[in-house]
Amino acid sequence: MGKTKLSSVIAGTMNWGVWDKNLSAKEMENIISICLENTITTFDHADIYGAYTTEAAFGQAFSGSKIAREKVQFISKCGIQLVAESRKNNIKHYDYSKEYIIWSVENSLKNLQTDYLDVLLLHRPSPLMQADEIAEAVSKLKTEGKIIDFGVSNFTASQTEMLRQKTEICYNQVQFSATHFEAMLDGSFDYMQTHSIQPMSWNPLGTVFREDNPQTRRLKKLLAKLVSKYEVGSDTILLSWILQHPARVIPIAGTVNVARIQSLKKAVSLQLEKEDWFAIWTESMGNKVP
Repeated sequence: MGKTKLSSVIAGTMNWGVWDKNLSAKEMENIISICLENTITTFDHADIYGAYTTEAAFGQAFSGSKIAREKVQFISKCGIQLVAESRKNNIKHYDYSKEYIIWSVENSLKNLQTDYLDVLLLHRPSPLMQADEIAEAVSKLKTEGKIIDFGVSNFTASQTEMLRQKTEICYNQVQFSATHFEAMLDGSFDYMQTHSIQPMSWNPLGTVFREDNPQTRRLKKLLAKLVSKYEVGSDTILLSWILQHPARVIPIAGTVNVARIQSLKKAVSLQLEKEDWFAIWTESMGNKVP
């Protein structure tokens, strides 16, 4: 696990900027404050969000909030090269050269108006990544105090192990939810627990509220009963399901809805009965557990 203590639920900023909500600096400032009031102190970024614009928008808002930097934790990711106005890229690709990783982190620090990242993650694995070169970049950034902890995102166990041989890996941010539960079956979480790597879960609500198909209909029918039983919202139950996995998964919630932010901390204290936990998995699969 990392040296930095992250909050039990992380605020995801991917949709805060021009890619979706297009929040003003004042609106971002307000959401940051509401997150802190509700024990969410960790904010998940990536350089590419908003086509390389959201980090700077957040940095402006955080600076305006006058919140002390040591009260929050910033995660950011690098490595994806998008085709965007601010980049001379002809095709989406990955770059994990030592020079690019260092440049990218320094750029994120400038945009976020901070001296350090609590966690740096490599955004997605590249077939061309060289573990030695990545380790050199990480070592330099840690020595200079520009990052505290290092991890990966969307990496398989074998890809992570290749890097772990050269540098400490504290986190892996993967897709995990009631509708996308492969990480707990394909060895990913087993590997992370074995090597004290803490998972973060992106899209923790899965497709339950986004798609209408047999899987989501089964889950919604069950969730209606569980909402009545536990007297909390469906989203709280789905996050609690994630939090109960022994890998100590940290869900990343992208909501900017104030009521939903306020309800997130209920998931941390909610303990689902074991049969209800298995019922959610069962309805997601559409059959009994093996």
